[in-house]
Amino acid sequence: MEENEQPTGGPYFVGKKDELIEAKRSFRTLEDRDIVIIHHQGVFYALDSYCYHAGGLLQNGDIEELNGRLCIICPKHKYKITLAEGESLYKANDPQEPQPVPRWYSKGMKQRTHTVTEINGEVFVKLSKDQGWLESDFFQGEKGKLERAKVEASEQKEKEKKKEKKKLESNK
Repeated sequence: MEENEQPTGGPYFVGKKDELIEAKRSFRTLEDRDIVIIHHQGVFYALDSYCYHAGGLLQNGDIEELNGRLCIICPKHKYKITLAEGESLYKANDPQEPQPVPRWYSKGMKQRTHTVTEINGEVFVKLSKDQGWLESDFFQGEKGKLERAKVEASEQKEKEKKKEKKKLESNK
């Protein structure tokens, strides 16, 4: 291994602690993987930057506490993903209960999260590869770029159809 090469998976230096805190959210590409580093309530989190569902850019999502867990809300379709584990949450009623009350359920781990460490004011990310294949992997690398482009093109066509339909209805 060359002197300035880093081992596969990292840890990779991603920035100075103070700069990342000020930015709140930062985008990085490590080993052809796009990740977002988030600083929220004094803690750093790192996860794949494209939502597992349809490739929405998570760095633009709101952060909310749901059932005692911090989640990022995908700006595209409002999917809720825990910052710490990458678990997807949804709210539903259990029809088996006599008086159904909506509660949070898990779809399981969907979004890849990565380990963040801070040493002497420098922040490092170690890429997670030990979880097997996760759905957010689909939108990573060169293949992921193509898939995101397909999704965006399809969504753009839908918007144009709706716009045209609205225009036709207003002309009646």
